[in-house]
Amino acid sequence: MTDFTTDIAQALVRKEDLQEVFRSHLEAAINTLLATELTAFLDYEKYDRVGFGSGNSRNGTYARTLHTEFGDLQLTIPRDRNGDFHQQTVAPYKRSNETLESFVLHMYQKGITTSEIADLLERMYGHHYTPQTISNMTKTMETQVRAFKERPLAKRYVCIYLDATFIAVKRDTVSKEAVYLVIGIQEDGSKEVLAYSIAPTESAFIWQEVLEDLRERGVEDVLLFISDGLKGIKDAIQLMYPSSRYQACCVHLSRNLVHKVRVSDRAEVCEDFKSVYRSSSQKEGQEALDAFTAKWKKAYPRAIKALEQNEHILTFYEFPKAIWRSIYSTNLIESFNKQLKKYSKRKEQFPNESSIERFLVSQFEPYNQKFSTRCHLGFDKARAELVEMFEQIEA
Repeated sequence: MTDFTTDIAQALVRKEDLQEVFRSHLEAAINTLLATELTAFLDYEKYDRVGFGSGNSRNGTYARTLHTEFGDLQLTIPRDRNGDFHQQTVAPYKRSNETLESFVLHMYQKGITTSEIADLLERMYGHHYTPQTISNMTKTMETQVRAFKERPLAKRYVCIYLDATFIAVKRDTVSKEAVYLVIGIQEDGSKEVLAYSIAPTESAFIWQEVLEDLRERGVEDVLLFISDGLKGIKDAIQLMYPSSRYQACCVHLSRNLVHKVRVSDRAEVCEDFKSVYRSSSQKEGQEALDAFTAKWKKAYPRAIKALEQNEHILTFYEFPKAIWRSIYSTNLIESFNKQLKKYSKRKEQFPNESSIERFLVSQFEPYNQKFSTRCHLGFDKARAELVEMFEQIEA
């Protein structure tokens, strides 16, 4: 039996704290490694006469505390007289171990509050971490947040989805604020969260600022923008990307219609409108739209008038058929928003804008990594046609 296993066995028999056994042995092991590192660097053992007159020697130690999941380790860092020795066992200036920080960040990404994480760590490891300590650990992400917001983007995107979701954040008081999200798909079918912004309400003015940010970070050509039809957003898009086309989300249009008709007619209205965006050609789609308006105009003239004034219902038919189902609605970005809301609801509220930004980027980066090498549905079949469309707008 080793000393370690003997101590564990004795602790079990005596019903002592196993945590302390792990902590003390880990502390001893790291301190031994540190001393061994200096010996290897100097190339002679402690008190060895070979070291006399060698030009360098041991010069005492200094203390460091390292927080780990097993408790605080009291480390003795050795020094050499010339100051040339730099130990590699413990990262310089590190006060907590990577495993613990990774665990905290992972929990934070899942929407667990800092108070809940602190409580969980105390129950798991018997060591008290304040919510502020946990918050400080998550602040290591601030560099990632800045890098995410400033990173250069691709020159061309086939389509860009715009949508906002609402998450509670505290300023002086707690209120749900709009989180503006932008997801883009390139010619190869890869998709990524391009940008985000946070504001008290959703407005076309803020969307224009978001689009300006895309332009400044390198996005020059976009074939199609897709959104839920917020008033003024089409003008903001045209101002920044005059060559781009626009698609109003057909699913949102269907929902709006449903709210403007009798309950008894809702199922039929919804089914009839599906034929508008699920036809086999643009011609058939237009015929289905004409038939829909003719059928329901008498019963619901105001609802149908709003539909007739919308020029952007059938835009997606101008694109390769293989990607129609991906671009006639904002379902792609809405499903991502649902995932954000799933985790953010656990927090009840974010204490400030910085905390919500750290949370958002912690969700965006895994999403971007996951889909950077995957082709979105239908884009592999449509790539040649899409490249040709880009060439036409660049000519």
